[in-house]
Amino acid sequence: MNANLYDMDHFGWLEQQTLLLKTGQLGALDVEHLTEELELAVGNERREIYRRFRILIGHLLKWQYQPDQRSASWSGTIRVQRKDLKKLLKDSPSLRRFLEVEARDAYADAVELASFETGISESTFPEDNPFSIEELLSDDAWPE
Repeated sequence: MNANLYDMDHFGWLEQQTLLLKTGQLGALDVEHLTEELELAVGNERREIYRRFRILIGHLLKWQYQPDQRSASWSGTIRVQRKDLKKLLKDSPSLRRFLEVEARDAYADAVELASFETGISESTFPEDNPFSIEELLSDDAWPE
């Protein structure tokens, strides 16, 4: 029954699993699908860090390489991404162990974004991410 509900009504299945957990009916849990859902949740948190780094780094590159085009919109995007990353880390401190790899992985896409939005060739930007994690998360770090 659990598997059928999982396939037919995902939200209903989630409600059912929650109720089973709350009432201690552990033997009735759909362990296979619960495990899949938990693994997806872990992946989603990491992807969220990656997406925020991609946008943040892209905007920091634009800020650095087109100083005459700087705008409140760019600074607003940078501030929002930093705040949202810090909120993610506050809510889930164990995500800190993924920051380096997600920033590194997001860099190529951030360069592509910055290049597309500025018209600057991708080869103009550094090969590796020039921003440390501390700089990425600092409200006071703005590239020149």
